[in-house]
Formats: sequence, C-alpha cells, structure tokens
Amino acid sequence: MTDLNKKFEEAFENASAMTKKLPPDVMLKFYAYYKHATNKSGIYLPSGNDEIKNAFKLNAYFQLSDITPDEAKQKYIDLVEEFTKKK
Repeated sequence: MTDLNKKFEEAFENASAMTKKLPPDVMLKFYAYYKHATNKSGIYLPSGNDEIKNAFKLNAYFQLSDITPDEAKQKYIDLVEEFTKKK
C-alpha cells in the first residue's frame, strides 16, 4: 500500500468518525473527492431515490473531471485534516 493510499484510508476513518455537523457544500466535497478517488469503472451514477440530491452529487462529481484519482485522494485528505483540526 502506498503512503498516499494509507493516508487516504486513515482520512476516511477519521471522516467517518466525525460527529461535527458540516454544511452541505462541504459534505458534497467530501462525497465527490471520495467517489472520484475510489471509482474504478469510469462510470458514475449516484445512488439514492432523491433526484435533487442525486443531481447535486453528480454535479459535484463532474466538477472534478480535470483531476486524477490520486489528486482527489490528496484533496480528500486535506479536507479531512481541515475539518478535524483541534481548535
């Protein structure tokens, strides 16, 4: 496992354990970075029955089309670190 993958896995665990309520735009960033970093098929369709939420998820995902999965992993790690810092 590469160092980036290990940090990404740790960041995912930290994000999953967060109890802080985050704004919807931040949650969409978390979602989009994670999905872009882990999507192996190249095809992405959001799950869920809420068409409005799915549209927002799809839009957030499409906004990342110019970055690589590794860049998405690093951005996810950075976002987790930003929101889990002790203040």
